Amino acid sequence: MQFPDPLIHGTLLRRYKRFLADIKLDDGQEVTAHCANPGAMLGLKDAGAEVWLSPSRNPKRKLQYSWELMHADGGLVGINTALPNGIAAEAIQAGLIAPLHGYENLRREVKYGQNSRIDLLLEQSGRPICYVEIKNVHLMRQPGLAEFPDSVTARGAKHLVELGDMVEAGHRAVMFYLVQRTDCDRFTIAADIDPTYARELHRAMGRGVEAICYDCSIETTGIQVRRQIALAF
Repeated sequence: MQFPDPLIHGTLLRRYKRFLADIKLDDGQEVTAHCANPGAMLGLKDAGAEVWLSPSRNPKRKLQYSWELMHADGGLVGINTALPNGIAAEAIQAGLIAPLHGYENLRREVKYGQNSRIDLLLEQSGRPICYVEIKNVHLMRQPGLAEFPDSVTARGAKHLVELGDMVEAGHRAVMFYLVQRTDCDRFTIAADIDPTYARELHRAMGRGVEAICYDCSIETTGIQVRRQIALAF
């Protein structure tokens, strides 16, 4: 996934109201950017951090910038939770995700379950339909260990139940955790933050739901899936 326009460098002043961030650009201008991240962003919202913004191509948009990247723990971290679905879809179609290789058709945002939409639906004649739910990961509290979630996610727990239902209906279901950082080699569930989600993932895997995790290579020009990393749970 390539950013359509060059990113703009600045310094984080504050993140507030979940979806807003005040940024001081290198030219001294202070702007309010959209923060496409509903999570707690633990360790990723300290004032003074280096950040990169994407400019909007819509002149009528209220907020003309979106917060995309930041520098943390010695490397770049992607904070935009709207991007992982596209990043993952691009990697699957390029044949870079071995557990999801060989499907002829990929569709996004397909209705299923109880008023839900699956992030990716993979189809291939002669194979069970594959339901893929994608979660963005950027929390790291211990060096090298990526964690999800960084806040309570009732919606995420609901999806796990519905993925289990799909498996029991004869389909395939996969939880795809995408780590938007480059400094982790293991992944686990932050059960202390959301014990319900941890419990529902354990139940879902017992019903046949699969879990995989990949990290990304991150540059100010774009983000791509890099490698599979180990599950530590």
